[in-house]
Amino acid sequence: MSYTPELLDELNVLIRFDLVTNQQGLKIHTHTADAKVISATRRLYDKKLVTLPDGGYLTSLGRNATVHAHAALTLLTEGSAQLAATSKDEVTLSA
Repeated sequence: MSYTPELLDELNVLIRFDLVTNQQGLKIHTHTADAKVISATRRLYDKKLVTLPDGGYLTSLGRNATVHAHAALTLLTEGSAQLAATSKDEVTLSA
């Protein structure tokens, strides 16, 4: 199994969420957003990772996926960084 363009679009939407707070969500504007982003966000909603078809907030499952998406992106872009779990929901990176 490999990443499809659709999965990459979904990951790109997930990494837009701020993990510092649960009080901030995303609103994807259907009149101005790219069609790929709109479709990806709808798929995330169908998978129960976000609360609304146009974004909203992360569900607990979505937050978990987003933590891992951020960690994978950081590992792949920063080379030899190491992951160190700091709590149940957070992951930090150290060199």
